[in-house]
Amino acid sequence: MLGGLLITRRFWPLFWTQFLGAFNDNFFKNALVILITFRAVHIAGIPPEQMVALSTAVFILPYFLFSGFAGLLADKLDKAAVVRGTKLAEIGVMALGAAGFVLESPELLVLVLFFMGLQSTVFGPCKYAILPQHLQEEELVSGNALVEMATYLAILLGTIVGGILVGMPGGDWLVAVGVVLTAVVGFGAATFIPPAPSVRPDLRMPWDPVRPTLELLRVARRQRPVWLAILGISWFWSFGAVLLSLFPAYTKDVLGGGESLATLFLAMFSVGIGMGSVLCERLSRERVELGLVPLGALGMSVFCLDLWLVGQPWAAPEARMAVSEFLSTWSGLRITVDLGMLAMFGGFMIVPLYSFIQLRALPHERSRVIAGNNVVNAVWMVASSLALTGVFALDVQLVDVFLGLAVLNLAVTITMYTVVAEFMLRFVVWVLSFGVYRLKVEGEEHIPREGPCVLVANHVSFIDWFVIAAAVRRPPRFVMYHRFMKLPLISYLFRQAQVIPIAGAKEDPELLQQAMDRISSELQDGWTVCIFPEGTITETGEMMPFRPGIERIVQRDPVPVVPMAINGLWGSFFSRKDGSAMTRPFRRVWSRVSVTVGAPVPASEVTAAGLQDRVAALLARHPDP
Repeated sequence: MLGGLLITRRFWPLFWTQFLGAFNDNFFKNALVILITFRAVHIAGIPPEQMVALSTAVFILPYFLFSGFAGLLADKLDKAAVVRGTKLAEIGVMALGAAGFVLESPELLVLVLFFMGLQSTVFGPCKYAILPQHLQEEELVSGNALVEMATYLAILLGTIVGGILVGMPGGDWLVAVGVVLTAVVGFGAATFIPPAPSVRPDLRMPWDPVRPTLELLRVARRQRPVWLAILGISWFWSFGAVLLSLFPAYTKDVLGGGESLATLFLAMFSVGIGMGSVLCERLSRERVELGLVPLGALGMSVFCLDLWLVGQPWAAPEARMAVSEFLSTWSGLRITVDLGMLAMFGGFMIVPLYSFIQLRALPHERSRVIAGNNVVNAVWMVASSLALTGVFALDVQLVDVFLGLAVLNLAVTITMYTVVAEFMLRFVVWVLSFGVYRLKVEGEEHIPREGPCVLVANHVSFIDWFVIAAAVRRPPRFVMYHRFMKLPLISYLFRQAQVIPIAGAKEDPELLQQAMDRISSELQDGWTVCIFPEGTITETGEMMPFRPGIERIVQRDPVPVVPMAINGLWGSFFSRKDGSAMTRPFRRVWSRVSVTVGAPVPASEVTAAGLQDRVAALLARHPDP
């Protein structure tokens, strides 16, 4: 999937446009930082250290002022046209920056930094909102993985190239030519981006920055899961900003290393994010898998905690430690691996969250939601920088900041995944389908992408619904025997998944009618509903007769019915083979489980017996061992 996207015009122009833009931003910024730091450049008497901090603030300022305009612009106009406009503007901005380097004018360079931030502010909503217009849903995670990988590799390369060129003889001229040439090539790539038509051409553009920014935040908060995902992304960027801010002092004061060691750490962080993004695409099976997010957050805390445990491994050496000397020590290798793994797990966290926002945000306001995400990201990053300054003012040891980050990250994760149960539910589903059983899905294309339908499957174990939830991209509403809702622990997950409890006509006719009404309501709202027509879990491994309830459902709401077969769970810990379920642990763990999906059956042809025959035929394709 990844390689295929890189050669299709629906994606590769945007990929290279983003890569070259991120490269150019960091090329320019690091050259400017080196210029300020090593040539003692200042404006109005501001010392170099504060000038560097001021430069960061100047770059972020447009996100606060103009994200509202950027989100409205991306929803109102063709996004591809907006991207080309920003890249054309980048050529002019970089030409101004080139003049600043040649003339050694710090005032002009800081002004250019502001315009760069403005250009990135306008480009950001288009970059993420254009992906769902050009990619299929199953390609969305792959697209985001490649964008994140490209971004961090571009940051790394741009930072290195900017630092090297500005320090060479005639470096000012080399940087001047380099930033303009990169902008020109980036514009060339943008000209190949296919059209991404406007979704709200009727939007009006206000002329003050406050109202559109407040409106962005209101739109972003409209869907609670999306808002929580935005907060998760903002926390990730805050975490990363603090960590990157620590690298220079950590390298110099704790490890006794030089600039090359700081560059190694930046490289490990960037490569780790890239690896995590690619692995995320593999582990999520080309779908938006929120189950990877808590795994990523947990990994970030574990490896950040290990950095704290390493502490200061040796006394500060008299001479700056070279990279080769650092990597020849056990502690050096451990620190390097910690940083790489921390970043890799960060990729697990960030890619699904971005994909989730793109998928769940309403199409006509997606750009504004992403622009709102940029505003919140900027606020959190500034707040984290201020918090770090305050921590150091209290004389806290640098390595103790790693402990604080690890604990805070764990607390934020626990809070986030208890507040939005869908996130935790997806984590449990992913662990069962990938970590406990090896799930294989066949025929998922038979499930309609949109509109209501009913899924019917054989009932083998207590976790059949988990397996189906992992197998299909569309989140179904499950119909389940009401007594299962009283099982400890599992009952909590059932409630969070909005399971529809049902009972037999003789047992509780009122509950049965409530269930049928709820099923009808969900179907009329366009949801997928999954039922197990046997009515109970098999005790023999063989299917029992399908009950006629499915016929009543489609008579009331004539929707297509999709047959499904679950193989591989009979004999597992959660099945009733040889007695009660969940009494014999470690049975059939890490075994192959398959879900086979058949062609949909029109409502007019649905009968309980006919569906049972279809499910039996699907079961015969992959018989249990």
